[in-house]
Amino acid sequence: MSLTTFEFPLGISPWASERRRLRRLGEGYAFSLLENSSDSYRFTVMAGVGKIEKLFHAFAAVMPDECFFILEYYADEEAQPTEESAEPLLFYSPYMPKEEILEAIQPYFARLVHDGFVGFGLANNQVGMELFYSEEKVFTCFTCNHIRVMDTLGRFGLTYNVEQLFTSDLGHDHLSLLCYPPKTMPKELASFQEQDLDYLHFCLELTEVLEMYPVEDDLSFFLSQKEQQLIALRLEEHPEFSGLAEEEFGDLLLSWNDFVQECEAGFEGNLEDYQDGLRLRDLIQYVIEGVPPLLARKLTEVVADADRRLSHNLVDCPKRLDAPQNLPLRDDRFWYRGMVSKQGVVLRRDLIRQGWFHP
Repeated sequence: MSLTTFEFPLGISPWASERRRLRRLGEGYAFSLLENSSDSYRFTVMAGVGKIEKLFHAFAAVMPDECFFILEYYADEEAQPTEESAEPLLFYSPYMPKEEILEAIQPYFARLVHDGFVGFGLANNQVGMELFYSEEKVFTCFTCNHIRVMDTLGRFGLTYNVEQLFTSDLGHDHLSLLCYPPKTMPKELASFQEQDLDYLHFCLELTEVLEMYPVEDDLSFFLSQKEQQLIALRLEEHPEFSGLAEEEFGDLLLSWNDFVQECEAGFEGNLEDYQDGLRLRDLIQYVIEGVPPLLARKLTEVVADADRRLSHNLVDCPKRLDAPQNLPLRDDRFWYRGMVSKQGVVLRRDLIRQGWFHP
């Protein structure tokens, strides 16, 4: 497929200096085993813009009835995605019926696909599948069923290519839809007013429609269905944690990060609330020490940043809170050593009553 026939979205403008490499740019895909995984794959797909909507719906069709929507966009329109200082905002919707999500995003679909500052996707962590069409306008799929994905891609004329080039391999600029005169727009965008073509406007609108909430991009991780089953089996081994075996473990990992953030901002709960947060880290450590090494390493890496931040925030480290003794953990449990530096009034009062502070 030549430069003249490849269908770029409006939001990607390849540099003229890349013309020779562009002649080698065609549709296709590559895939590889995910790092720290024995059964999950990352598919990276280069497809013309005319195929994206049907391809997205084809993958969505094989996902469970409940999913969550992913939206990523840049807060500052002037900040280019290539700038180190430019960080995109990442949002997740709650789990909700898949058809409701697809119906809600349909009026926005063409704008999501074409705008060069927007990425979007659909996921269900319980079955280990995620679809994402990035601001680079490259389609990615995380899955443990690579055969089914290959069959789906084949139906769209997309073939495996070990040397596949992607937009991200080429020099290019990112453009918003506001960069184009209205008369040059494709028909699916021609009827929109200028404000409706502003990604800052329609992305905010979409986050409100789907009641989406912000997520730190550093906390993006993928757990396959098999990995979640291993985690559930481990949790079922302990009576205190067995009731959480059916919960999505990813939510517990995010909750640990939320707890650390609260500690950094100033912990406003009481001592019991604080200890509940520490017990959440106990649960995570119990899983880490009882699952296969590859999965244990992945989970350790997921919590590493939050652990580092909490450890940096702890003062009075020669002292420690009493840790529950009903867990056979090998780890020293650093989170029980010392106390967070920013103690709210209620927590400090409880610590005084417990005798934490001495004259």
